[in-house]
Amino acid sequence: MKKSILCMLMISLGLNVNAQTDAEMVRSTVVKSDIESHIYFLASDELKGRQTGSDELKIAASYLANHLRKYGVKPAGDNDTYYQNVPFEKVSAPASIHFKANDFSSEKFLAMSVKNIDFNGDAVYLGYGTKEDFAATDVKGKLIIVKAGTAETKDMRSQYRAGRAKKEMAQAAEAAGLVELVEVDENLWSRYAHYFNEDKTGLKNPEKDEKFLHIWIGDKGLTGAASIESAKNLDVELKIEGITSEEFFSRNVVGYLEGTDPKLKDEFIIYSAHYDHIGIGKPDAQNDSIYNGARDNAVGTVTVLSAAENLGKYPTKRSSLFILFTGEEKGLLGSKYYAENPVMPLHNMVYCFNSDNGGYNDTSKVTIFGLNRTTVAPHIIAGAKEFGLEVIDDPAPEQNLFDRSDNVNFAKKGVPAPTYSMGFTAFDEEINKTYHQTADNPETVDFDYLEKFFRSYVLSCRMISNDPVTPFWTEGDKYYDAGVELYKEKTEEASVLD
Repeated sequence: MKKSILCMLMISLGLNVNAQTDAEMVRSTVVKSDIESHIYFLASDELKGRQTGSDELKIAASYLANHLRKYGVKPAGDNDTYYQNVPFEKVSAPASIHFKANDFSSEKFLAMSVKNIDFNGDAVYLGYGTKEDFAATDVKGKLIIVKAGTAETKDMRSQYRAGRAKKEMAQAAEAAGLVELVEVDENLWSRYAHYFNEDKTGLKNPEKDEKFLHIWIGDKGLTGAASIESAKNLDVELKIEGITSEEFFSRNVVGYLEGTDPKLKDEFIIYSAHYDHIGIGKPDAQNDSIYNGARDNAVGTVTVLSAAENLGKYPTKRSSLFILFTGEEKGLLGSKYYAENPVMPLHNMVYCFNSDNGGYNDTSKVTIFGLNRTTVAPHIIAGAKEFGLEVIDDPAPEQNLFDRSDNVNFAKKGVPAPTYSMGFTAFDEEINKTYHQTADNPETVDFDYLEKFFRSYVLSCRMISNDPVTPFWTEGDKYYDAGVELYKEKTEEASVLD
């Protein structure tokens, strides 16, 4: 009995020593002065907000690649470089949209999905455009005109959701396009116009599928809809002009480190963040028009750099893949492209530890989007506790933040993938003060907190990567089955090799 107790004490002591050693490894490489240096560079005015496709983002990519090289990380990108070239296409907003139906005309529009067109053809009015309306009418080759929303829903958000379903039905019926007449809420309309009527950047589509025409037309009081509904004949003109497109490449920055364990090194942990931001925009009261993006996401980018430096100096049992994404602010596009075009098989990627930030309002905490959705929550909690921070789960589940960062493109494929974020307890004034604002500058960041935050992340990285048990989704998670399917490929590949 005494020998058994002594053995247990020795094991416990050994575990504590190892944990302490890992913590000391982290303290030796993750220091506030380095964090400050990185963030002040990436979020400097000279990089002009790191807009996707800009020369300044290329400078940021080069900076990141050079530091990965310095840390001993090997290139994993195209042609033995640190860069994975991502093809983009920038499409300009239309210069004008003119719509006329009988005596009703309007120049007030939202360009949901548009192309240059001069339409004078068959059109059909379908009321609210219900399933029954579509089923009762032959709309092939015709321009469909409907009232936005449903008879029960009048607000613009509900109208937008209903419009997506109508667009799908119109496409399936091979219509020429869909025009929705919308009662104008001036406050929301301007907000929607800021998004839909701006230039759009997306991934280049090699198939060059033609866009399906879908626009909203402002119709105050729905007087236009009423006149169209009562008319015996329908004479429609739709002219869209001035849309141009430009193709370009931007870069994901990618590198890897080999693990030390003969078996576990075949499993990779991804450490990821996006390094782009929103560039130059509307000036604030101080005439500052540069959206520097210190919190979003220079902090996340440097979190990954800190992991690279530490793991390069003190390797872990599992291998590491470091990915800095472009195009997150354009719709998670860099990670979407990577997930479809991985540089290494995704079934070898057993975890993706993403880092993304909008801001913080509690420097005693770390917030994890998806904390309890994977099996490694104890490591994340322990890593933060070592440096005096408390880990909390998503405080705003109604915002669906798990699915709004780059991690989701890996989760959809089956890779367990939470997002590590600075401490916040609610979307309050403190968050909105800097989130996508010109005020998100490095001099406003609490670097004492960031040192603890970065160390917590890196220690958690070490724990996850050295754990003999492979991480996975918590059973019942909506991505659990995708994970089972993904890693089935790995099991099948191993059985073939055996």
